[in-house]
Amino acid sequence: MKTIFITGASAGLGKATAKLFQSKGWRVIATMRTPEKETELDLLPNIILLPLDVTNEAQVNATVAKALQSGDIDVVFNNAGYGLIGPLEGYTEQQIINQFDTNFFGVLRVTRAFIPYFKEKRQGLFITTSSICGLASTPMSSVYCASKWAIEGWSEGMSYDLAHFNIGIKTVAPGGIKSNYTNVMDIVADTAYDALNTRMMEGFTDGSLMKFTEPELIAEVVYEAATDGKDQLRYLAGNDAISTYAKKQEQGHDAYRRGIAAYLHLTSPFERVG
Repeated sequence: MKTIFITGASAGLGKATAKLFQSKGWRVIATMRTPEKETELDLLPNIILLPLDVTNEAQVNATVAKALQSGDIDVVFNNAGYGLIGPLEGYTEQQIINQFDTNFFGVLRVTRAFIPYFKEKRQGLFITTSSICGLASTPMSSVYCASKWAIEGWSEGMSYDLAHFNIGIKTVAPGGIKSNYTNVMDIVADTAYDALNTRMMEGFTDGSLMKFTEPELIAEVVYEAATDGKDQLRYLAGNDAISTYAKKQEQGHDAYRRGIAAYLHLTSPFERVG
């Protein structure tokens, strides 16, 4: 029986992935900040719940050690994360630090804790939840996008280092996910951006800017990445992620960006009249 270790398994994609892998006959170590509050995963066989806050290095090391004591681990799914939404000038420095501490440094902490084990085993796979926002940035989320771009660049760099020890690394880049997304966002409001926010919400509602996919469908892409045996770094997940990335590749970065700006009724500061 293979085993997957999952961070951020209390809801959304993390929970959907835990349930899918369990149904496929895997042993699942599902971690979350407050496992004592979990009332669904703890009822399923072959699922172990462990406490984990990825911003706490001591707890990361302790939880990984406890997980390894329970048996072999084949796949680590770095999924814990949240979105910081709003204009840069509205964020406090601590909010910016917290965003990277979870979305980027949290992934590094968990990965670093498992590498010695996988190196000794000379086998293993890391999968990290990235985002289409790590490939095609969106308005009002610059720091969130930066954290996901960082994950994409880091993963590509790590792919060379880990290959030396027969260890794989992959990213799953979803678009919008139907889940408790509003509960995993830190939103900063600024009335100066009301018009932009209104237009963005219209795009989310009618699906023209982003379409939201059931977490169970995104979890199937995680399962594909874990089991297909392919030397493939990035997996797009959800029709909106696939179409957005294809459009950006086809149009080119600047043309794509200008198209999004036009949709949002934004005017380039480089446009001149006359």
